[in-house]
Amino acid sequence: MSILVDRSTRVIVQGITGKEGSYHATACREYGTKVVGGVTPGKGGTTHEGFPVWNSVFDARDAESPDVSLIFVPPAFAADAILESVAAGIPLIVCITEGIPVQDMVRVRRVLDSHNDQGGKIRLIGPNCPGIITPDGAKIGIMPGYIHKRGRVGVVSRSGTLTYEAVWQLTQLGLGESTCVGIGGDPVRGLNFIDVLEMFEADAETEAVVMIGA
Repeated sequence: MSILVDRSTRVIVQGITGKEGSYHATACREYGTKVVGGVTPGKGGTTHEGFPVWNSVFDARDAESPDVSLIFVPPAFAADAILESVAAGIPLIVCITEGIPVQDMVRVRRVLDSHNDQGGKIRLIGPNCPGIITPDGAKIGIMPGYIHKRGRVGVVSRSGTLTYEAVWQLTQLGLGESTCVGIGGDPVRGLNFIDVLEMFEADAETEAVVMIGA
């Protein structure tokens, strides 16, 4: 087992035709992640680096039934990108974008909390985070895949670079990781430490946890 993502997870990338989105979508695919396509308004019906592109998350949802939306959208538009995925009912949203205005994220949290209070089950990781990886399963974000090794230690952190250092040491010691989650360092964000720790507690394959940045 793992938490949140595994080898079967299907991913779309919002902002896939941009420089960052294109590079990391390709890197995730090369790791073995099932990246089924992406979204860029106005470019629907085209392909980019072998990925089909849709105009909206709704179109991508109807075509591919994704489990995750990975967001590489400029800060001014990132909140709307998150909210589009919420409206489309994407179960897990991973927002890499840094520099989203706090007021925009307050609006996102208000909508997300309202949705989940009414029975929804949508989770947000980030923003301003490296993403999530289950080694040998799925890499959904910007972390270097080669430093990870399948194991039984969960990692949850606010810092990307400190996460990489902790992971590399776990790998070098032969311990490995079950899942690594970068929750991001912004003041208003999605999942927090308690949310992730509860998931690790319920995961039979996670025997210990490294928590960074509390």
